[in-house]
Amino acid sequence: MKRRTLVKAAGLAAAAPVVATKAFAQNATEKVRKINLYTWPQAALPQAYQASQLIAQQWRQLGLDVDVKPLQRQAQTQTIWYSRDKWDATMWRMVGRPERSDPDEFLYSLFHSSSVEKGYDFVGYVNPEYDKLAEQQRTILDREKRRAVVFKMQEIIDRDQPYAFLVHPKYPLAFSKSVFKESTVVNQSGIGIRNIWTFVNIEPLGAQKDLIINSSESLNACNPLYIGGAVDSWITDLIWDRLMRIGPDGVPQPWAAESVTQVDDTTVEVKLRAGMSWHDGKPVTVDDVIFSFSAPAGDKAPMYKPFVADIASMEKTGDMTLRFKLKQVNAIFFTASLSKINLIPKHIWEPVLKDLEGKPENAEQLKEVNRIGSGPFKMVRWKPSEEVVLDRFGDHFKAPKIDRWIMRIVPNAEATLGMLKRGELNFLGFFGGDPEVLVKFAKENPEIVLVSEVDVGFEFVAFNNRRAPFNDPAFRRALSMTIDRRLMVSAAWQDFAVPANSHVSPVLSYWHDPAVDTMKTGLAEGKKILQQGGYRVIGGKLYYPAGQQEKLTTE
Repeated sequence: MKRRTLVKAAGLAAAAPVVATKAFAQNATEKVRKINLYTWPQAALPQAYQASQLIAQQWRQLGLDVDVKPLQRQAQTQTIWYSRDKWDATMWRMVGRPERSDPDEFLYSLFHSSSVEKGYDFVGYVNPEYDKLAEQQRTILDREKRRAVVFKMQEIIDRDQPYAFLVHPKYPLAFSKSVFKESTVVNQSGIGIRNIWTFVNIEPLGAQKDLIINSSESLNACNPLYIGGAVDSWITDLIWDRLMRIGPDGVPQPWAAESVTQVDDTTVEVKLRAGMSWHDGKPVTVDDVIFSFSAPAGDKAPMYKPFVADIASMEKTGDMTLRFKLKQVNAIFFTASLSKINLIPKHIWEPVLKDLEGKPENAEQLKEVNRIGSGPFKMVRWKPSEEVVLDRFGDHFKAPKIDRWIMRIVPNAEATLGMLKRGELNFLGFFGGDPEVLVKFAKENPEIVLVSEVDVGFEFVAFNNRRAPFNDPAFRRALSMTIDRRLMVSAAWQDFAVPANSHVSPVLSYWHDPAVDTMKTGLAEGKKILQQGGYRVIGGKLYYPAGQQEKLTTE
């Protein structure tokens, strides 16, 4: 038998193993090495943990040796975010945030090559064709034309599979209507009831003036120049203001700005709201605003740098006014920049950033940062792994009706329900258990109002595109196609999710390309792609295409 014929035969399914010849057995480096799949511990995120186990089982049927490695949140962040060339694959999630109601942050930041080294493109995906479209969609004011480009971008990601998208979760959240006036709780599209509009508007009915919310994971960082996880974003939203906010309808509206005016295609005028102050009592000025948008422009705040990249200049035009001049037409400036950048006090942060000059560290790595903002809440206590306490900032133009916002860290789902029943919690911000248990609990406790919403964000497996074998799109696609999304939805997320294969949620129906939802999945599909790519199964183990070897690395 010719070598080429043998290779073809060896690429058949593992269910029909091929006996390896001596020639193949001698070339051990052609075997695909063990894959390490990182995940969160079961207690922290049980759905993702369960999904990782199911995925590993499916990948093993391709002939892969897969080791599932749970890591605590901070250890995982250090391994994945800051050691970008030293891991294979990891469970990850992009949570829904209001400013993501326009898909640009997902479209541009996740996969544009400018974010590879330090930004959101932590998987190292590089595609010049995609880069061009990501830049182009930002400059198209015609919605239909921009939509066509956004669809094309989703098709490219579907083809290349830098991630294996899993699900768009449908998070069940709840609150006690015996404590809070039900009509004052705001359900934001693609976000749910856990949002800033709820937290500033929710009205206590009696003597209990504190909103007590739970989280299954601790606050990772409280830093206006870095978001290290979902909980970080909850709290950052409340402490630091922005010029605009995304309203409950998904449309940006003035917030710290009294008005925002599009003068022409590349000029935006902002009038700052009068009377604002920082939590330390000093006034919020136009100079603070200019500094807030200048700070990420260098290399010390890489997470936020993409959102100020199109600003050519900023000019103070009056005591309360400033003008942004853009480098080009920017269709998403209100949403992705004015509604994204946190306003930070210049008198506090200017010396901090100056001290970082010439050092390898950036603002993301600062352990102790000043948490003075101008938002509707101010931090008064943070006990890691226990609680975070925010006080109402009475001088805010949208001062909350509650006295305190208290987040308790409760990893156990059953304990969460017990605390909710006893009144130790009155707002369910996250539930990691079986959603049906929560549904039953709400039926048995009529004072509990349950609300669920499909999330703008998504859960996924991140492939390290820098490392073999994940630098091969065919290999990534095969592994992605092997994952049964229906099983992910039913077994891991207990049907409180919808299948995903795009970085644009179906919640954003105008921007979501339904064509990518037709990807066939299953073991047979994954094996087919590997076979077409020349991969071989020998003795039940997966080998590279003939002649291809990997330089062995260690993690």
